[in-house]
Amino acid sequence: MPFRFVHTADLHLDSPLRSLALKNPELAELVRGATRTALARIVDLCLAESVDALLIAGDLYDGSQTSMNTALYLSSELRRLEAAGIGVFLIRGNHDSQSAMTRELTFPANVHVFAGRAKPVRAKALGNGREVHIHGISFANPHAPDSLLPSFHPPVADAVNIGMLHTSLAGTPGHDPYAPTSVAELARHGFDYWALGHVHLRQVHSESPLIVMPGMPQGRDINEAGPKTVTLVTVGDDGVLGHLEHQIGQAVFERVTIDLSGAQDWRQMLERVGETLASLRNQAGADHLILRVALTGTTPLAWKLRRDPDFLLAEITNLAAGLNGCWVEKIDIDCRGIDAGTALSGPDPVEELASLIRTDVLASHAFRQEAGAVLDELLLQLPRELRESLAGDEQAAGRLAEAMALAGSDDVLAYLHGGDAEGDR
Repeated sequence: MPFRFVHTADLHLDSPLRSLALKNPELAELVRGATRTALARIVDLCLAESVDALLIAGDLYDGSQTSMNTALYLSSELRRLEAAGIGVFLIRGNHDSQSAMTRELTFPANVHVFAGRAKPVRAKALGNGREVHIHGISFANPHAPDSLLPSFHPPVADAVNIGMLHTSLAGTPGHDPYAPTSVAELARHGFDYWALGHVHLRQVHSESPLIVMPGMPQGRDINEAGPKTVTLVTVGDDGVLGHLEHQIGQAVFERVTIDLSGAQDWRQMLERVGETLASLRNQAGADHLILRVALTGTTPLAWKLRRDPDFLLAEITNLAAGLNGCWVEKIDIDCRGIDAGTALSGPDPVEELASLIRTDVLASHAFRQEAGAVLDELLLQLPRELRESLAGDEQAAGRLAEAMALAGSDDVLAYLHGGDAEGDR
């Protein structure tokens, strides 16, 4: 008989909202509950596939915010697996080590939590008698600057060996270094499968041995866009491993860019946006599609779009609402007006001012210094982790200041353009 298991990581149960753009209370509630739905769907998959085990490679919780309600929900789901005779193997990641649940929650008997240096656990014997052993190392502290690989036992002889490790590998943009190691080092250790966690993007790093970072099963904001999955692994009686990706996420975040070039009026703009949203919704495999819409292109509507962004958001949100499970969390406007003189009988003073701002003011050394100083003051009001994400170095800070200045000047120019926004439509 083969050994089959589901490999997941980074559920971040009951993670607080990370997107300030989720102003829609109904959408906000959906995102809040999505991590719980992901866990329930993972358990459903385990039951439907009659697997032998569920492997959770760290960050089951989301740090110190976790409540006892989270613990009760988790326990109820794990008991569903216990009733079906399905084992759960769990390691603690950096977020788990910050959670009180790590110290207080008593798991059902089917759950094995690996410690800092634990012996391998026999999970099953294959049809030919060859045993499957699972190894794992948990984080004791929120930070693990050194490799944990030396703490693993060597492979059990004449057995299938599966290792569980929460690691940033050699480093990934947007992720702090945790238990750093390399794919080559993992391969040399001699295990047949490495069940990794920590990086939220799925990647199969090696087929032999099989080394999988499953990604997270549910995205929480636009920076965790795309379908989210878990990995179903089968260890055959001959020891050969196969793997399949299964989509789990209830809600999928996506970015979409819509070119409005040639759109002459408000109705044409809405028609183009509506067609794009409908196409994306038809292609989405998740229950809910949450979009960040970027409007680009050269159109006489450019200033009108900027002049009344709240009305624009309401209009496009209404389009999405008619598509059953389609949401718009934010609209970015990057349209440009038609050059002065090409479609007008004479020079447009606001267009001339816009050109002056872009070519002279924003590019000047004095302005860049002033903008940088204002940005530095604003960044000091933010938590360190968010500061690093927005402006981790001098070049990133400069790009952010430039983008903010350009967006702000365009918003001001939109109002200077005049015209009654309601009448223009």
